[in-house]
Amino acid sequence: MFDWFKTLFAPSSGSDATQSLIAIFITIGLGVLIGRIKVGKVALGTSAVMFVGLYLGHIGYSIEPNISNFLRDFGLLMFVYAIGIQVGPSFFSSFKKEGLKFNLLSVSAVILGGIVTVILYKVAHLSIDNAVGLMSGAVTNTPGLGAATSTLHEISNASPEKTFLNPATAYAITYPLGVFGVILSIIVSKKWLKINVQEELNKLHYQDQDAEDIVIRKKCRIYNPDFYGKSIFKILKENDLQDVLITRVKHSGSNEVFTPSLDVRLYERDVVMIVGKPAFVKKFINLAGKESTDLLIEKDHDLISKFIYVSKKSAANKTLSELDLFNKYGLKVTRVYRSGMELLAHPSLRLFYGDMLRIVGNKEDIEDVEKLIGNSEKKLLEPDFISLFGGLLVGIIIGSIPIVIPSLPVPIKLGFAAGPLIAALLISKYGGLGIIHSYINNGAIYFMKELGIALFFTAVGIKAGAHFYDNFIENSGWLWLLYGSFITFIPIILLVFIGYKVLKINYMQLVGLMAGTYTDPAALTFSQSYLKSDVPTQAYATIYPLVTIARIFVAQILIILFF
Repeated sequence: MFDWFKTLFAPSSGSDATQSLIAIFITIGLGVLIGRIKVGKVALGTSAVMFVGLYLGHIGYSIEPNISNFLRDFGLLMFVYAIGIQVGPSFFSSFKKEGLKFNLLSVSAVILGGIVTVILYKVAHLSIDNAVGLMSGAVTNTPGLGAATSTLHEISNASPEKTFLNPATAYAITYPLGVFGVILSIIVSKKWLKINVQEELNKLHYQDQDAEDIVIRKKCRIYNPDFYGKSIFKILKENDLQDVLITRVKHSGSNEVFTPSLDVRLYERDVVMIVGKPAFVKKFINLAGKESTDLLIEKDHDLISKFIYVSKKSAANKTLSELDLFNKYGLKVTRVYRSGMELLAHPSLRLFYGDMLRIVGNKEDIEDVEKLIGNSEKKLLEPDFISLFGGLLVGIIIGSIPIVIPSLPVPIKLGFAAGPLIAALLISKYGGLGIIHSYINNGAIYFMKELGIALFFTAVGIKAGAHFYDNFIENSGWLWLLYGSFITFIPIILLVFIGYKVLKINYMQLVGLMAGTYTDPAALTFSQSYLKSDVPTQAYATIYPLVTIARIFVAQILIILFF
């Protein structure tokens, strides 16, 4: 009577589409549930889906091969594209600060991991497919595994006489080592370096005060006779202060506060509100007079400030000077917020769809501008499938371009692992590509990341699990764990030593580099709880894209050179 139920849920080596879906849903559901269980301060998160898939594959569950291949590729595609859109703006801006140093250090660690892998391949007589699988698992890099698998398929299609082992088996054996190895390194390095977390945060705060990209707001009273009677435009130009905005003015003896145009003249004891980078604001105050404590200039009266979202495509990709809000509406844009970054509102700043503007002016005028710019949070929550799938299509095209490198037997392709990542980085950098824009709300990005990696882990886990135990015994799995430990610990020990002792990187940032170099979200989550700080996240996001691309190239090059 219940044979149909048994057919649906019992393990089966020849699954049809329905049975495959059942296996997928069970794997993801159980994996997410187990991933929430904390051991101390550590939880596996979505990574647990991989281990559930291994177990279910071991006891006989399977996914129809075409569905499995689709899940693997589509999941990886969504995961890396979401990562690129999320970290793109901060990734490019970080190169103005410590980003170059951070990325050079992390990419060097990636290359060192590749060198260690080659040594193990030679000394331990591993097959290169297993060696790259060990490397990808030991550094918890899923896109690298995806790239290696795709390259092996390319070689197999070009040379049918060549066969390869599934690198996912070795990856699954060393993956836990990679996750907990980075966490262990964070704990040990903190004790070894005798880190005082509060002191490190204080040092970082001191550094941030002089950071070039933050925007501050201060009041200044005019006491310099050289400024009296001159227009704001002339004052800023003569003193090389074009990176300063004067957003409010209150003339001496008056209680009226207004938003000035550049031709407004300043006089003795006038109070102005200045917005800009710290160094330029400090320079203005030193030249103009002194910092003011006047409270009237902060009171709104008829002047209000409001946040407005760019939700009309007619306003997107236009500069502030093209919108000309001051001359048309008497309004001034003082700041622009984009993907968590605060930008100074220069006339040449180009607005992206989804940007949030801080506008100062009259209430009625602001309401008129809302009709021009949009300010519809509801619209921003609606999925734009043209932009989403258009961006994924661009990523597939980039990933399919063959890159011919002399002396290599087959061209390198970025594939589903790096192509969508590069597409997302470029789209987020420039705000869009034609009808494709870069804005995806945070909830949608999180959903794409988690669903994408869950689908990938499901496909890889169940397939690898079918012969996981036999492979573990046959290939001396405990010995593979030893080999993986070399790949995990040698680069991270040198990264910590050089980063902290030689390059003098703040430890809180260094922890983010450790997690980011190993693309290890579980270690990042642990660090936030362990150190009670979000600082590691910023460093993690700074290096993640370039490290991911580097790991993809290293995995592909090793396969091509030694297969």
